[in-house]
Amino acid sequence: MTERHPTPGKEEIALLEPFDRLGLDQIEVVSTPAQAAGALKALADATVLGFDTESKPTFAKNEASEGPHIVQLSALDKAWIFQLEDAECRRVVGLLLSSPAIIKAGFGLGDDQRRIIHKLGVDLQGVLDLNVVFRERGYRKDMGVRGAVAVMFNKRFLKSKKAATSNWANERLTEAQIIYAANDAYGALRVFKALGLG
Repeated sequence: MTERHPTPGKEEIALLEPFDRLGLDQIEVVSTPAQAAGALKALADATVLGFDTESKPTFAKNEASEGPHIVQLSALDKAWIFQLEDAECRRVVGLLLSSPAIIKAGFGLGDDQRRIIHKLGVDLQGVLDLNVVFRERGYRKDMGVRGAVAVMFNKRFLKSKKAATSNWANERLTEAQIIYAANDAYGALRVFKALGLG
């Protein structure tokens, strides 16, 4: 069966203008109980957030991932990156992810959900995998944020391969990691809005 709507390939996407991203001043890294309390207050009334996770890559054959190491949640003007070393950060993320009142929209979330259930022991509610929405609308199996941004905005979503495969378990995240992680969640939220889902 051929797809009803073709998605642009890497070469086509490379020619597009860059998609606007959140800057460092719009991203908060949450790693302490006080920061977690502030984030919960800021996010408690949200109805929809962009959502993603990152885990330290595993390279050895039988090495099991202990991820996710961070969880990203994004509004339209700000993103929060929760580092999951701190117990209170894990508790707050668990509250937000298990709230049925907040839609958490992202791409390819099956693995993320399994890891979160294992790590945080919470029942995720309100999670929407945008790949499913695109499939229902006749696009290829897995769109991903880069393909979706190209289709919805005719823009190129910048993604650093180096940041993607970096150590997300580090206590101090680099600026490149912070920008990468926050914008994965932010891009998902922008696509959710553009799809007319809320």
